[in-house]
Formats: sequence, structure tokens, C-alpha cells
Amino acid sequence: MSDRGAGAPETVLQFAPKPNAKPEAGDPLDRAAQAILGLLHRAAADAEVNYQQALDKTRQLSAQLRAAEDRLRELEAHARHQQERAERAERWLYQISVEIEQKFLGRTEARRPQPPPPEALIRSQRHSSSRDCINGIWAGALALPLR
Repeated sequence: MSDRGAGAPETVLQFAPKPNAKPEAGDPLDRAAQAILGLLHRAAADAEVNYQQALDKTRQLSAQLRAAEDRLRELEAHARHQQERAERAERWLYQISVEIEQKFLGRTEARRPQPPPPEALIRSQRHSSSRDCINGIWAGALALPLR
């Protein structure tokens, strides 16, 4: 059945390496595959390092953002407090100016016991500031002869 002789042994050609077999040292295919795997492992390690750095930076920036938000809330509270103090000071200055006008300048015309809201003051005094108004009152009071 075979053209070969009955005494000739059959030879088997191996097409794929055995899974545990070592590749030949000089095979370019094996060297290229090993080089690619080495680059892949190095890229994975670099990606992990980059990920950790990004995660650390994210945590750091998040902490800075929380601190900045806390500081902003503190500054807003401080600004509200200072605004309230400024409004209270304006009411006191208004009351003082009314008393000066009544006691030293003899003006008794009816004035409001409280100053108008700051927006009304700004609209009515477009050409002169409240400081100019108070300075004028003081100047008038100082010009009066002492009794």
C-alpha cells in the first residue's frame, strides 16, 4: 500500500513547538515576541505608576478644593458680619448727625428716626458722598460760636 519500503521508518515533522519546550535562541520570531511582551509589561507598569500619580494628584487637589471652599465660606461669613457692622455704623452716624443738627444747629424739622436704606442714600446723593454730608455737618457745627 505504501510505495515506501516496508523497512523504512516513517519520519514525523513537528509543526508547532511543545508548550513547555524552550524556543531556539536565534529565532527572530521568538525574539520579537519576547521584545513585544517586555514592552507590554513595561507599558503596563508605567500605566500603573501614572495611574497612582494621577490618583494622588486628584486626592491632593480635592483636599485643596475642600480647603478653599471652607475658606470661602469663612470669608463670606466675615463679609456679611462686616456688612452688618457697616450698616449699623451708618445708622449710628445718621443718628449722630440728627442730634448734631438738633442740638447745635437748631434744626427741628422732622427727620426719620432711622436712615433710609443704603440704596436710597446712594440714589439721593449721586453728587455727594455721605462723608461729604457728614463733613459739612461737622464743619457747620464747628463754625458755631460756643455758648
